[in-house]
Amino acid sequence: MLIRYETPADIDAIHDLTSIAFAPMPYSAGTEAEIIRRLRTSGDLTISLVAEEEGEILGHVAFSPVTIDGVHDGWFGLGPISVRPERQRQGIGKALIAKGLGLLEEMGASGCALIGNPEVYRGAGFCSDGRLSYHDLDTRLVQHIVLHGPAPSGTLRFAPAFDS
Repeated sequence: MLIRYETPADIDAIHDLTSIAFAPMPYSAGTEAEIIRRLRTSGDLTISLVAEEEGEILGHVAFSPVTIDGVHDGWFGLGPISVRPERQRQGIGKALIAKGLGLLEEMGASGCALIGNPEVYRGAGFCSDGRLSYHDLDTRLVQHIVLHGPAPSGTLRFAPAFDS
C-alpha cells in the first residue's frame, strides 16, 4: 500500500470514496465529501493523503487549520477520514493518520484535534482531557494530540468549510 498526496486526478475518486464510506454511518449528515471539496476550494486543505493499492484508492484523510478560542496557533483538524467499507479495520486509516501527523510535525504544527470515538482514535495517540470543547458535544469526543507545546484548552472551531 502506498500513501501519497492527492493529485488532481484523484479528486472524483476521493469524493466517491468519502460518500460511500460515510453513507451507512448514523452520525453522518452526508456532507463529508462536500466538506473536502470546500476545503480544497478555500485553500484550507492543508494535507490531503490517499492510500492506494494497485492503482485503487482505498482511503483518504484530510487535515485543515482549526482555531482554539479564535486563535490558529499551529493547530489542525483531522477529518474527514474515509476507508472503503470492505477494507475498514485493516490499518489503512491508522496508517493515513500516522503519515499525516508526521507531516504536520515536520511542518512545526502544535497539534491536531478531531471529533470522534475515543475507542477508535486512542490507538493513534489521541486523547481527551475535557479542556477542549466543540459546540455541545461530550468533551470525550473532542480529542487531540500534542506535537509541540502545551495541551490545548478552549473552544475548538474547524475551517469554515465545515459550517456550510
